[in-house]
Order: sequence, then C-alpha cells, then structure tokens
Amino acid sequence: MLNKDIFNFLKPKNELEGHEESKENKPYIPDELWVKCPVCKNVMLSADLEENHKVCLKCGYHFRIPARQRIEMTVDKGTFREFDADMMSNNIIDFPEYSRKLKNAKINSGENESVITGYAEIGGQKTVIAVMNSQFMMGSMGTVTGEKITRAFEYATEHRLPVVIFTVSGGARMQEGILSLMQMAKTSGAVKLHSDKGLLYITVLTDPTTGGVTASFAMEGDIILSEPHALIGFAGPRVIEQTIRQKLPKDFQSAEFLLEKGFVDAVVHRKDMKATLAKLLKLHTESEVVDIECL
Repeated sequence: MLNKDIFNFLKPKNELEGHEESKENKPYIPDELWVKCPVCKNVMLSADLEENHKVCLKCGYHFRIPARQRIEMTVDKGTFREFDADMMSNNIIDFPEYSRKLKNAKINSGENESVITGYAEIGGQKTVIAVMNSQFMMGSMGTVTGEKITRAFEYATEHRLPVVIFTVSGGARMQEGILSLMQMAKTSGAVKLHSDKGLLYITVLTDPTTGGVTASFAMEGDIILSEPHALIGFAGPRVIEQTIRQKLPKDFQSAEFLLEKGFVDAVVHRKDMKATLAKLLKLHTESEVVDIECL
C-alpha cells in the first residue's frame, strides 16, 4: 500500500471562493540557489556556477567576482601576504554625500578600498599582485587606490619582482576631484621606474576597465591579457559616437576587438588564467630575484 503522505495534492485555487492559498503550501526556493546569466538568460545552480569559476556554463559569460575570490583563484595557497590593508579613503575635499558612499562601499564589499595589493606566488613564481574590486565603488581610482598601487610597484622594484595587476574600474573617482586624476601620473611614474629596472609587468583586464585606469597603468603592461568579452575603453561608446558623429562597430571596445587591433596580447579564459600567468612569469623570471623573508 502506498503511503498517502508521499503525495501532496493541492486543490486548484478558485478565485470565487474569496480566500488566498495558504503560504505554508507553497514551495520555498532560496533566491541564492539559482543564478540567471545576464547574456544568454540561462538559469543554473549557484553551486555549478561557482565550480565553473563563475563562468556561465552555456555561453561562457564571465561574471564579475570579488577581489578576494580572484586572489584565491590565482595565487598558490597560503602564499598571499597583503600590503597596506588598513589604508582607506577619506572625504578629502568635503564632497557632498561622499562619506556616506565610502561607508556603504566598505559595508557592501567588506574592504577598505577598491584595490588589494600584496606579495604572492603563482605556480611557484614570486610576484607582487594587485587586484581591483568592482564591489567597492565600481573599482574607481581614488588617492588611496593610486597610493596602494604605487607602493606595490615600489616594493616590486626594490625586491626585483614582477607585478601582476587585475584591473576593473569605472575610472577616476570624481568625489576626489583633481587629486584622483593625479593618480594616473603617479602610478604611471611607478610603472616607469619598475620598467627601467628591466622588470616584468603583466596586466589582466576584466569587465569593465574604463576611464583613468585604462588611460594609465592598465594599458602600460609589458604583456596585456584580458578575460573574454570584457569592456575595455576610455570614454563610453555613446560619448565617442556623439563626438565623431559616426556609428561604431557592434563589438567596439570588447576584449576581442582590442585583440584584433593589437591593443591586447591575448584573451584568456578564467580557468586558464593561473596557468597562463605562471608560464609567463617563469619565462621572465630572473635567477637573482631577491628572496622574500618577512613582509
């Protein structure tokens, strides 16, 4: 005999009866259980997405990921040592509502600033790494962001280490005015000093990389990689179209478009990024790299 409790037959709702169906009879599905791809609209289990490096299983769309998760995916386990973790931005020009936005950005991201820097090993190769965070004011570059990146380059120059930077940014942070724009020159100067020592600098462009970050350190790498379909540019397509009064190509400012035009050296899938970086670092490693003892 079948157990009648196995089945849960619900009487169809009759709108004329004047009462609503009991909420207790409705199945509960947590919002975080499923994720819909914004490109192909494919619905997939969150666990499957995580297992696939947060890349859509159907179309290959690369979801944005937090900086800490990016570091965990990229560096050898237990090798990351963070620089300047306590540095954080202040409302230095008393811009309206900026203090509140900074507070919300810290709460939402769990970070003090839009970039995390430190020493790490990738495939056994020693390097300095910086990872920008889209969850903190869309990775915008303020004075502290520029200072942390500059210090990372100075450390790498002193210890003769390569630098790897993952970029994601909406550009310079308008709430800090000209002081934010000055970071373009400051970071570029640090890149130049690092380059003058014959040291390797690799940038990995992720979606989106725009504005002052693109116009400075993001495009100054010796080797420039990108994730698939990342938006990369300075001004937005609509601004450019209005300026030149011409219609732009459909894939304009995509990673693949920039690869075709020679602005990007390779488009690399997220699952292959660590192995690619390890190979590039190994090819360019100096035999006399200074040993790292204590940071």
